[in-house]
Amino acid sequence: MDLETIEALRERHPAWRLLRADNAPLILSFLGRYFVEDNNGATTASALAGALDDELYLHNSASPDIPRYPRAPTDYLDDWSTSGWLRRFYPPGSDEVHYDALPAFERAYAWIAGLRVRPFVGTESRLHTVVELLRQIVHGTETDPAARLVALRERRDELDREIAAVEAGDIPILDATALRDRYQQAATTARDLLSDFREVEENFRSLDRSARERIASWRGSKGDLLADLVGSRADIGSSDQGRSFQAFYDFLLSEDRQDELSTLLAHAARLTELQTDERLRTIHHDWAEAAERTQQTVRQISEQLRRFLDDQIWLENRRVLDLVREIEAAALTCRNAPPTELQLTFDEPGLPITLPFERPLYDARPPSEVESLLDPEAEAEVDITALFGQSFVDQARLADNVRSVVPPRGSALLTDILGLFPLEHGAAELVGYLALGDGDIDVTMDEAVETYVDIPDGHVVRRVRLPTVTVARR
Repeated sequence: MDLETIEALRERHPAWRLLRADNAPLILSFLGRYFVEDNNGATTASALAGALDDELYLHNSASPDIPRYPRAPTDYLDDWSTSGWLRRFYPPGSDEVHYDALPAFERAYAWIAGLRVRPFVGTESRLHTVVELLRQIVHGTETDPAARLVALRERRDELDREIAAVEAGDIPILDATALRDRYQQAATTARDLLSDFREVEENFRSLDRSARERIASWRGSKGDLLADLVGSRADIGSSDQGRSFQAFYDFLLSEDRQDELSTLLAHAARLTELQTDERLRTIHHDWAEAAERTQQTVRQISEQLRRFLDDQIWLENRRVLDLVREIEAAALTCRNAPPTELQLTFDEPGLPITLPFERPLYDARPPSEVESLLDPEAEAEVDITALFGQSFVDQARLADNVRSVVPPRGSALLTDILGLFPLEHGAAELVGYLALGDGDIDVTMDEAVETYVDIPDGHVVRRVRLPTVTVARR
């Protein structure tokens, strides 16, 4: 990243502005515990303000005379939503303001959480994860059946060896270090998934906002707008992010997978060698809630499309009824006093009539005969000078001419080069110079300044007016 990009992020990105805020410790600690650690979704303003009030009272009680945070909880929430760390909105069917954390806040919180000193940093489990992912990539893209069979047989042989070892009483057990390594990797990945869900949800909300903006400002036909909106919905569903989210959601909704996850998490929590995370025991329920919030945003997009169709149909029906009433009122007005003269103007009626027999029948043309051989007895002289008048422009020779005159990282005018190497093939060779642009040679033209080039044509010299051409070498 260059300096300008980093400066722009420092000034504009909400996560960076949060780290520079005066109340950053309060914002990160309170919102991080409420939305990230406890995995709370959209919360009413009253509930969130009450929780923040308790937090402020705890901090201000240490110095009642000079409170550390003197403002009201609602003022803090308004400032945080304005700064881009909280989303302030009215959910469907509710007249109370709700708040929810934005991805920018989660990024800042994750960065702060990563600064803590970790007493144990596992590396083995991550290496195994990388190797397993690479194995899935390679084997998943293999199209040769023989290679697939070889890989499957290797896995089968490995399983057979493990089964034989267990049957013989040799049961390998992970030690405490290996357990902590793998558990740490699983817990980190599980918590990262919740943060990713919030970012995916924000992407879907952006699509919903853009759809509402297009509906509000649309002035074209209804069909074009629907095609645009449905296309946008299909694009995000068929994108890599959409397909990955749908695959995760289908996996999570499987009853067998949920039972397996519950069993594995409960068994891991009972291991005495691990200092388990209480939140990880029910992490799969938090995944389901976060995925459901994301799906709710998608349903809002579909609901917006349906409401738009209903409004358009109602407007069209009302317009038809207004036209019918206008016609009925005009008929009632004319019933008692019908007009004596009708001043109506009609275009002259006329229909183009084309009879079937007016069209000519198909007329097959006789085949053309081409005689490409000359009569051996013909004595007519044929002018074949044009066949020998063709010229060939060697681009490599022209490039060598340029390199012999222009040093590396230097430049020269094309007229100076032509003064040393006059044109031998006329305009074709001039065009060849202008077409040079491959390798280490660049040709640029300055339209503001013109120059003249003399081209010999037999006994005549033709003068061509061109922009100033500069030939440079890299």
